[in-house]
Amino acid sequence: MDYRYLLISLLAVQSVCAQPYPVNFNQPPEQLTMLADGFISTPMNERDFALSSDGKEIYYTISTPRSDFQTIVVSRQINPGQWISPEVVSFAGQYSDLEPAFSADGNTLYFASNRPLSGTEPKDFDIWKVSRDGKGWGIPVNVGSPVNTEFDEFYPSLTKTGHLYFTASYKGQGSGREDIYKAEWKDGNYQPPVALDSAINSRVDEFNAFVSPEEDYILFTSYGRQGDAGGGDLYISVKGNRNQWLPARAIKELNTRFLEYCPSVSRDGRILFLTSNRYQATKSFSKKATYQAIEDLWNQPLNTQGNIYWVDFRLIIKSYRSAE
Repeated sequence: MDYRYLLISLLAVQSVCAQPYPVNFNQPPEQLTMLADGFISTPMNERDFALSSDGKEIYYTISTPRSDFQTIVVSRQINPGQWISPEVVSFAGQYSDLEPAFSADGNTLYFASNRPLSGTEPKDFDIWKVSRDGKGWGIPVNVGSPVNTEFDEFYPSLTKTGHLYFTASYKGQGSGREDIYKAEWKDGNYQPPVALDSAINSRVDEFNAFVSPEEDYILFTSYGRQGDAGGGDLYISVKGNRNQWLPARAIKELNTRFLEYCPSVSRDGRILFLTSNRYQATKSFSKKATYQAIEDLWNQPLNTQGNIYWVDFRLIIKSYRSAE
């Protein structure tokens, strides 16, 4: 069975049949909370999150059961606080597309994709971009070299000045296995990417970096650092008074023994979105389990697949800035 078309077909049916769902982004929770249980966070695997600057569109990634295929979906607000069911975006659905991120002006969406430059065979993952064309999205464009190479490039994040941060594993470059890179935008072109220094990158894995539009803080996930909480933790670094990245620190109030990754912050700086694969462990039942009881565990969001969470980011960032 080709799960891609099953996944897309199910979303199409859901989009036609479902009633608008209430989500109020004006009231982010003070504690980390699953986002829209049963609407955005479902038994499927959801990850990544991009909220448009006008707050009327949400983009995120869903995947097939073992994540061999990913696609970007969108939900739109039809009335204040009322959202229609997600559907695959116009430019996706054939190849693996993931990790949407808006440009500072909100008119271009960057993402990672294995779509071919020519022909029909998928290639390695590159950074692509697509701009609004009238009322919709145009044709995606590969951002080209020196950003994209014969290796994989993932998780784009843009600053107001156009600098591009992304994740890659390059042989003979960087500090460790997977590192965070920055390609400066200068004179209408990207400059050769440079790995961030040891305040961010280490000998283990750093990935999924979100940089603020003003480039004054960066959030990312790292796996394997000394003292980590478990499956992969969120870290934060802020800029010092000499415009340098200060040593990254774990965001302990958000990390668990599970994987926390794919951070992003709303354009106004109020909401932090992240993905976690935390689940509700069930080691025994008060009475003999039924078939239905086991099926129910699979058919709820906390089933080991990724879900999207959100929290008010203002107090978090304030505490890490004041501690410097």
